[in-house]
Amino acid sequence: MPHVEPLNIDDIRDPELQALIARCEMLGVPDALFPGILARVPAHAKALLRALLVSHAEGNVDHRLKEIIRVQLARTAGDAYFAGLRSAQARRDGLDEETIAAGSGKFEDDPRFTAADKWALRYAREMYLNPEKVDAAFYDEGRKHYTEAQIMELGAFIAFHYGMQVFTRALGAGAPSRSGA
Repeated sequence: MPHVEPLNIDDIRDPELQALIARCEMLGVPDALFPGILARVPAHAKALLRALLVSHAEGNVDHRLKEIIRVQLARTAGDAYFAGLRSAQARRDGLDEETIAAGSGKFEDDPRFTAADKWALRYAREMYLNPEKVDAAFYDEGRKHYTEAQIMELGAFIAFHYGMQVFTRALGAGAPSRSGA
């Protein structure tokens, strides 16, 4: 059980927050636990959930790649909650557990990943483990694969999701009872 008790989703009366929670549950990331905790401050909950949904499920970077990165970041953050959730959209698009696991492991030589995927996976890893490696030369390499807008989308996604995952770890959210639908 987390350090902060989540509100019962049925007790949340704000229609916008209810709609955001429904979108999250359809995506599978997050499930009801995290929004239930955030719902204690509805304005913040709505802002965070909107940002989470936009960064993860929208944009010009492949959602499957974002899902692999999201899990990689959760594992790096030691966040069992987000590491255990899976995007239903990414599953429908063909993402499997073996590819997710490979993205958190030795992806550099894995033929499942393109050169662009490998750069994005390195970006996520290095941003937190070795930020000094994310320099002008690193971004120049990224421009071979992505537009500057896509690089900024990835960077914002990485920063936001890693931060949310550190937050859920600090809340003691623990592993989900299911792995997304």
